[in-house]
Amino acid sequence: MHLLFVCTGNTCRSPLAEVIARRMIADRAITDLTVGSAGTSAWADSPASDGALLVALEHSLDLGDHRSHPLAQELVSNAQLILTMGPHHLDRAEALGGMGRSWLLTDYAGETPRPISDPFGGDLDVYRATFVELELAIDAVLDRLVADRSRRAH
Repeated sequence: MHLLFVCTGNTCRSPLAEVIARRMIADRAITDLTVGSAGTSAWADSPASDGALLVALEHSLDLGDHRSHPLAQELVSNAQLILTMGPHHLDRAEALGGMGRSWLLTDYAGETPRPISDPFGGDLDVYRATFVELELAIDAVLDRLVADRSRRAH
């Protein structure tokens, strides 16, 4: 299964979500789940923002090699689950063919549906708060995926 996180520029929220998810997937020894990220208004090959790089490093995560990807039909087609940071990202993913596979991250996580705070332009404390939001939601998403797979296996 391939999971795609989507934000606006693919330099803050979705790359953080990607590295958080990769770590949690490894920690849970989930072997059949891959993760990527993209942005609805991303320029190709932009690095992660300084704030995202720094807050990732505070958690021993590395975004140094991250390069942004514009959200495109091919990325949507290759993803079995698309989790977006805001409603306009959800609309775009669905317009590119992701209907039925696209969710607001918080909604899929079982939280009240709401956007994940955009830290772009904020100080490091703003990035830290966004990191915590992402971490909590992604933990719940992985719990749901594991539970769903367990139910299907029985």
